[in-house]
Amino acid sequence: MNMDERIARINVLYHKSRNEGLTEEEKEEQARLRKEYVASVRANLRGQLDNITIERPDGSKENLGEKFGNKKHHT
Repeated sequence: MNMDERIARINVLYHKSRNEGLTEEEKEEQARLRKEYVASVRANLRGQLDNITIERPDGSKENLGEKFGNKKHHT
């Protein structure tokens, strides 16, 4: 299931929960899909942040991913 399909399914389950309620299996599926979605967003953001390079006034460049990327992050 790709991300677009996951988002569509999350939305279907959300609307169903509002209109008629979810079964326990659907609640578990919804929680799992949301968790996968959040993990994907965090991984994408981390990938973008790890590729940021700043240029100092003296012309030197510093890759922030190399500087901070290997540290443990709170999730």
